[in-house]
Parts: sequence; structure tokens; C-alpha cells
Amino acid sequence: MPEELTREQKGELRGRLVALRDELQELLQLNEEGTRPVDLNLPIGRLTRIDAIQQQQMAQAGRRSLEVRLRQVSAALACHERGEYGECQSCGEPIGYERLAARPETPLCLDCQDQAEAER
Repeated sequence: MPEELTREQKGELRGRLVALRDELQELLQLNEEGTRPVDLNLPIGRLTRIDAIQQQQMAQAGRRSLEVRLRQVSAALACHERGEYGECQSCGEPIGYERLAARPETPLCLDCQDQAEAER
């Protein structure tokens, strides 16, 4: 079973979460251009229009993924503020520094994550 996080580890991980939040917000701003609707009145060919629509759909999917991760980061920061950061939201056990260092916004320990994925 992983050990609880030290004060230094929590501080380091909080810094990573803040940096990740800022990076995701910046990526969302950059991504906004590609998700705008394709103007069907532009005088371009049919294949070019289809390509533009496909690119728009890929940008929208990427944006949704960024938005989900940003919500996870925000939730992790809120847990940090409440003093609950590093605890599995399913079983309440410590998540472990190595896992949080790899994905600081994760809300579940490895066992609970494996169980959640097996149930899908």
C-alpha cells in the first residue's frame, strides 16, 4: 500500500497541477479557432469542404478531451484546498506519489482505477 504524501510532495504536485491547468487553458484558447463552424458559403470545392469539416470535428474532439482533463485538474486542486489531495476518492487509501507524479489529477488509486476500467 502506498504511503501518504509528504508536505513537500503535496507542494510539488500542487505546483504541477497549477502549471497543467494554465497549459490546458492556453491550449483551449488556441484550439478555439479550429472548432468554429465551417462556412458553407465559402467558394471552395466539395472535397476541400469535407476536409475542413473533418478537421473541425477532430479539433472539437480534441477540445472535449482538453476540457475533461481541465475539469479533473480543477477537481484535484479543489481536493488539495480541502486537504484531501492524494486520497483515493473510491476507497480513501493513499494514491501514492509515483502515480500522482505521472498523472497529478488522478482521483483513484491503481486498484480502484483497474476495477473501474474492468466494469466498463
